Amino acid sequence: MKIVFLDRKSIGSDLDLSEFDALGEVVMYDFSTPAEALERTRDADIIVLNKTPINKDTIGQAERLKLVCVTATGTNNLDKDYLAQRGIEWRNVAGYSTKTVAQHTFALLFYVWEHLRYYDDYVKEGRYADDRLFTHYDNTFCELAGKTWGIIGLGTIGREVAGIASAFGCKVQYYSTSGRNHTEDYKEVSFDELLASSDIVSIHAQLNAQTEGLINAAALSRMKKTAVLINVGRGPIIVEKDLMEALKEGVIAAAGLDVLCEEPMSKASPFLGYQDSDRLFITPHIAWASIEARTRLMHIIADQIREFIC
Repeated sequence: MKIVFLDRKSIGSDLDLSEFDALGEVVMYDFSTPAEALERTRDADIIVLNKTPINKDTIGQAERLKLVCVTATGTNNLDKDYLAQRGIEWRNVAGYSTKTVAQHTFALLFYVWEHLRYYDDYVKEGRYADDRLFTHYDNTFCELAGKTWGIIGLGTIGREVAGIASAFGCKVQYYSTSGRNHTEDYKEVSFDELLASSDIVSIHAQLNAQTEGLINAAALSRMKKTAVLINVGRGPIIVEKDLMEALKEGVIAAAGLDVLCEEPMSKASPFLGYQDSDRLFITPHIAWASIEARTRLMHIIADQIREFIC
């Protein structure tokens, strides 16, 4: 079996992937354009990828290809109809990063909720050394206890976040974007009610026809002016220009984002150059990427290949 990694850098170069050597001949490429993928998959039996598009243009000459492994949960980059026509199987991985994404959800929140950039600058710029008071009240924050946390998308990650938010004393409510996920553990509300009554709104939904553009100007206008919006789901769930306007105009208090409509960030992004860290905090799609989560992910991929070939 020849196993070809098309975008090995997408899972980080710090991981030990030697277990794949026992499964066949392994060839790794850091990145692959569609044209490069067409050539590089020509004699592959199995391909491993993250973001590389998989369709007729990229694997049309891969006559030996039997299995496509996606090092992610999302499979929007796979032409599944084409794979089915060719009899090529595919695998993805779910659940490997639940705790990591939940952890990062709170990292995003606390950065803007407690104005951490402001306080860090206050100390490092020497202003604390010149102050007469032992504490500082110029940029105050509130307790999470007693606040209402609204979750959009109560899947595995949404439930993990709900449990942590509850431990902080939040009143948790949720809106199921799919209409399939329900629980009596938390209050289920309509989308409009969730927006209007939540102090924190966090997005954990998949991107589909129902969720694309869900958070637009109209939705943002229904939120509290003191509310914080967190997105660790998918970038296009938010209409970015609408969010940027809402932040500038004080429609909501702040936003923490780990996902964008275009990744890496487009130079045309409405967020590029915005410097107010009290109102906007963006990380480069790293919520899933703890060392433990990525290691877990690749062990699962190796097991999938091992099971397929045995």
